[in-house]
Amino acid sequence: MGDDSHHHDHSHAHPHDHTHAAPAAGSVDWREHGVKVVPGDELDPNTAQTPGMNRATAINRARAGAEKLWAGTVHIHPDAKTGAHHHGDLESVIFVVKGRARMRWGDNLEFTAEAGPGDFIYVPPYVPHQEINASPDEVLECVLVRSGQDPVVVNLDIEPVEKPTTVKWIDPIHRS
Repeated sequence: MGDDSHHHDHSHAHPHDHTHAAPAAGSVDWREHGVKVVPGDELDPNTAQTPGMNRATAINRARAGAEKLWAGTVHIHPDAKTGAHHHGDLESVIFVVKGRARMRWGDNLEFTAEAGPGDFIYVPPYVPHQEINASPDEVLECVLVRSGQDPVVVNLDIEPVEKPTTVKWIDPIHRS
């Protein structure tokens, strides 16, 4: 039998252990690979879309060098209701900037909650959901952050409680 006097228990978690060391001082060109500012009028609408809403990318790998997240905006036209969808294994956080958001979720979109300016909404992976602009005359403006780079949008064939509305897609590319 071996000597057990040097046995260490590694079964418990070390919440502050980090395997990524900071780069050595002067080894990275921080001017080129540091903070990025993406002007609000330069967002990229070429991202996965869901009927009834317009998404635009602000932060991703191509635009800012982000490795683990995606961020952008979503605008939902007055009284619009998106189709049911989910975002695969991605986590999403929605921050309501302007307007009133109604979220429906569940296998039959049977659950509902509303959020207004300043509120955060968390959508876990694979949750079937529908975004609804609860206002008949004000655009719903939100900031969206996701836990990954892939533009995963899985549109679902669920009979929603609130029928999706057809909304004309108007963005910097589709003006008419």
